[in-house]
Amino acid sequence: MASQPGAALRLLLLISGLRAGLLQQGERQNLETENVTVVEGEVATISCRVKNNDDSVIQLLNPNRQTIYFRDFRPLKDSRFQLVNFSSSELRVSLTNVSIHDEGRYFCQLYTDPPQEAYTTITVLIPPNNLVIDVQKDTYVEGEEVEMNCTAMASKPAAVIRWYKGNQELEGGKTEVEAMDNKMFRVRSQISVTVLREDDEVPFVCLVDHPAVKDLETRQYIDVQYKPAVMVSVIYPPGLTREGESLELFCKVAGKPRPSKVTWVKVDDDLPDHVIVENDKLYIHSLNKTDNGTYRCEASNNVGSSSGDYTLYVYDASATTEPAVHDTRAAEEGPLGVDHAVIGGVVAVVVFAMLCLLIILGRYFARHKGTYFTHEAKGADDAADADTAIINAEGGQNSCEEKKEYFI
Repeated sequence: MASQPGAALRLLLLISGLRAGLLQQGERQNLETENVTVVEGEVATISCRVKNNDDSVIQLLNPNRQTIYFRDFRPLKDSRFQLVNFSSSELRVSLTNVSIHDEGRYFCQLYTDPPQEAYTTITVLIPPNNLVIDVQKDTYVEGEEVEMNCTAMASKPAAVIRWYKGNQELEGGKTEVEAMDNKMFRVRSQISVTVLREDDEVPFVCLVDHPAVKDLETRQYIDVQYKPAVMVSVIYPPGLTREGESLELFCKVAGKPRPSKVTWVKVDDDLPDHVIVENDKLYIHSLNKTDNGTYRCEASNNVGSSSGDYTLYVYDASATTEPAVHDTRAAEEGPLGVDHAVIGGVVAVVVFAMLCLLIILGRYFARHKGTYFTHEAKGADDAADADTAIINAEGGQNSCEEKKEYFI
């Protein structure tokens, strides 16, 4: 003898079939559902909807064709499936704590004549569970090449890795994708960068693009060492360096590691005895013209050395002319700057010389303006006849003083 639940089920199916047969001339019942994409560990909701339902039976089956819900009854013992809504037009079921094993095709069935079936596919997304940047060492010297590797473990689908230096995206990364078990992937991206002093303590960012997660990133800070950059500046005086006044110079040094000390020297000469040096400052009291010259600040660390120059010119005590521009740049940056007044003076001298040359040439050509004279037939005009004229002309050719040609 059949059990009571089994008899009830057959009775419901029979009633559903009879009601469907009465809709021969009426509107057809339509069964609808849609695919579901869910992140692992979250909740997936499956909805089986019916249009123009006549109270036919709706049921939901798993990928193994096991019944999850028959109307509002759950034969399956998996308690993660819970009834959200049941009516004549919808069966809605939630699945909590979704895993990769829940992925697949689920079936909505409507017991009509003939029966209807629609399926929905659950796709499970798995974000990378670990994001790591590997570098060969922690400290680099400016100009060295840094190779960094970023690995995104066990994701589905495969993650896309992008690199940034600060807020600037970097190009040229090489990516390898490795398929793992359970439809997951391991992604590894490698990038090489030549580091500069500006990159010191700037984050290199490995950023993951993945539909299951937003703003997943990890950062790596690079310690970059570089030789000093040196610049000499004038603290006092603000204007001309005149005889009898004081001079104070400051040596600004930036390097990593920071130089322990700086050294002041006078190029091609010894420092005057009255010069006072206090670490990064140089003082000269009561300037005189023997102090003229180039003063150099030198600094070094374990990466390299650099220097910066200041060229001193001591003016008369009563001088009011604007000072020439002194070079205070680092020595390796190039030659000293040229004063605009000096450039203007050179141009004026060249123009004046060209004008003088033009005047001299003009006077020369005016004095030697071209004239051409010939005395080839001197005496021919006074001859009585043609023969005498020829003889006179020939005789004239014998004298060099009578025949001259002038050329310019």
